[in-house]
Amino acid sequence: MKTSKYRREVCRDTFCEAANLPPITRQSYSRSSIQNDHRSCFSKCLVRSFLFLQTQLNFIMAPIPTSSVPIIDISALVQQLPDQEQAVAEAIGQACRTHGFFYIIGHGISEELQNQLEQQSQLFFAQDLATKNQIRMALAGKAWRGFFPVGDELTSGKPDMKEGLYFGIELGPDDPRVKAELPLHGANLFPANMPEFRQTVLNYMAAMTTLGHTLMRGIALSLGLEASFFANHYTGDPLTLFRIFNYPYHPQQEQQEQLWGVGEHTDYGVLTILKQDDAGGLQVKSQSNWIEAPPVPHSFVCNIGDMLDRLTRGFYRSTPHRVLNTSQRDRLSFPFFFDPNFEAAIEPIDLSHVQLPDDDQAERWDGTSVHRFEGTYGDYVLGKVSKVFPDLQKDVL
Repeated sequence: MKTSKYRREVCRDTFCEAANLPPITRQSYSRSSIQNDHRSCFSKCLVRSFLFLQTQLNFIMAPIPTSSVPIIDISALVQQLPDQEQAVAEAIGQACRTHGFFYIIGHGISEELQNQLEQQSQLFFAQDLATKNQIRMALAGKAWRGFFPVGDELTSGKPDMKEGLYFGIELGPDDPRVKAELPLHGANLFPANMPEFRQTVLNYMAAMTTLGHTLMRGIALSLGLEASFFANHYTGDPLTLFRIFNYPYHPQQEQQEQLWGVGEHTDYGVLTILKQDDAGGLQVKSQSNWIEAPPVPHSFVCNIGDMLDRLTRGFYRSTPHRVLNTSQRDRLSFPFFFDPNFEAAIEPIDLSHVQLPDDDQAERWDGTSVHRFEGTYGDYVLGKVSKVFPDLQKDVL
């Protein structure tokens, strides 16, 4: 990411000027001496501390051109720097409250691994339908893995103009969850003619699982909770689901709503971490308006799902989004879903220290309330399965 993509924000507060401190910029803040001087200045009273926090948020959250979705540098979370983690957490919290979406940079995920994943995915989808169907989802049964062709997946009852691959945690036949025939658990299906694809996917999922734990630490801190709160109660052994989607370009897409790559929806779990190629097409409904979330080099797009909405009693809302591919070529995307354990009971957490909003059922895209749901995450996600792949539901439910 080039520096020119950030706004240069400076602290012009009179407290800093009175203390003869230099202005804070993205470039100068990294110098520890300036950090320490500013902490000393603002720690004199709560007002000054608040203003210092706002200054940190200004450089951590920098909107990209043509989009109000903020960019957050999470390197302090990744490196577990105690004196800087809270500022990153506050930036995440502000993004969750205002947009439900944010970009992350400084995540530490290998560019080489990402390139391998993208190249091998392109090779897979370039094959003929008969070859891709050799690992079709119907062959995986309750594990809910494999390939589906364009039009098989539904959103709000309408076929999505995308094809895809479903993956999950790789489990052998002796795993107790597989023996118990727990839905969404089992072995993945990989193409026999692409021997490297299996390890690339599994390596990517392992890296994203680590990143998911890191981001949930930040989300916990943003809510005033212990960093390990979600790991201790919901995501210590997460249900991780990985998708690779190919959105073929159709000239009619720009004029016909029924040809959405994927229609308006929210995600089911707590956190989605999305890698997208440079084709664009992702749209986010932010504060009642649809905005573009264009590709940003070396970043991932993150959004919160229905279960984090429920857990926080609506303080962090799951945000609707959709895809329309107008790039005049195929579009690849790689959503990774970091979700609660399948058998975790999803009970709202105590957030009595914040003002909570009203239930947004009337405004939600599907007219339902995530706050009236009672049960485990498995109950919730299985309730969605029949609507997404109705022809396959008998193999899962």
